[in-house]
Amino acid sequence: MREALFVKQNSDKWKSYETLQTDNPDELAKRFIDITNDLAYAKTFYPKSRTTAYLNGIASLLHQAIYKNKKEEGGRFLRFWKFELPLLFFKYRRQLLYSFIFFFIFCSIGALSAKYDDRFVRLILGDAYVNMTNENIAKGDPFGVYKQTGEFQMFFQIAANNIWVSLVMIISGALFSIGPVFFLLRNGIMVGAFEYYFFSKGLGAQSILVIWIHGTLEILTIVVAGGAGLVLGHGLLFPKTYNRLVAFKNSAKDATKIALGIVPILLLAAFFEGYITRHTGMPIWLSISILASSFIFMVWYVILYPMQLHKRTQNL
Repeated sequence: MREALFVKQNSDKWKSYETLQTDNPDELAKRFIDITNDLAYAKTFYPKSRTTAYLNGIASLLHQAIYKNKKEEGGRFLRFWKFELPLLFFKYRRQLLYSFIFFFIFCSIGALSAKYDDRFVRLILGDAYVNMTNENIAKGDPFGVYKQTGEFQMFFQIAANNIWVSLVMIISGALFSIGPVFFLLRNGIMVGAFEYYFFSKGLGAQSILVIWIHGTLEILTIVVAGGAGLVLGHGLLFPKTYNRLVAFKNSAKDATKIALGIVPILLLAAFFEGYITRHTGMPIWLSISILASSFIFMVWYVILYPMQLHKRTQNL
């Protein structure tokens, strides 16, 4: 794009950022992300122009406005999870929706395949796991697998595995978004077959009350990771007015932020699996409370709260 056209398309927005003062942290974060994206583009194509210097000045002003009242580093981290990450969820809501749709479809495929092919569950879950679970069912403890390892060891192993799976899923977005779809396929089919197996044994409701204590946060966060992988691939597939490399760098930056942002949720899910899920005899009301709280939190933080933030910034 020629510099004159670039300036013409964005000059009104830049002037409003420069002159319209606000102390709203949501709006400041939105402006700062937007102006740094424009600055990155200008540095790439017009590195020595007045436009680049002008945008750098606006970015500096916004940076100072955001951090002028910062007293400690902790406030910066709180601001990230309170404002920046939810705004990214809203910005890439379509990618998150696509990830959820893919996962739901693949779960359905897994469940239907298990229903119509007796060998499918063993193919997906493995003979060792199915045989062990069958033995536990015969003993009257179908979810005994969650009691075989110590709490901390199980927490550490699950946390490391889930973070690794999420990281690989996100990075695989660099393969033009094919990688995240593949991992959603693999995980979705496994979850679908896994749940059908317990339903076929007459343990469907019990499996939900036990397994989904940790599975609610774990699975929904995996879906978010899949969306972050699609974000990464989005820059390569749809660079819009940017150079493809610049667009990829911008999408990689946002995908990395999402990856870092979901780590605490994965740790909480691992804590539930290591320390809570093993108590298979807990009262039903307590199990439902944990399930409902986890689900409501994810819907609120990933969908509802970002919508509220965006609406507030638009009404300024």
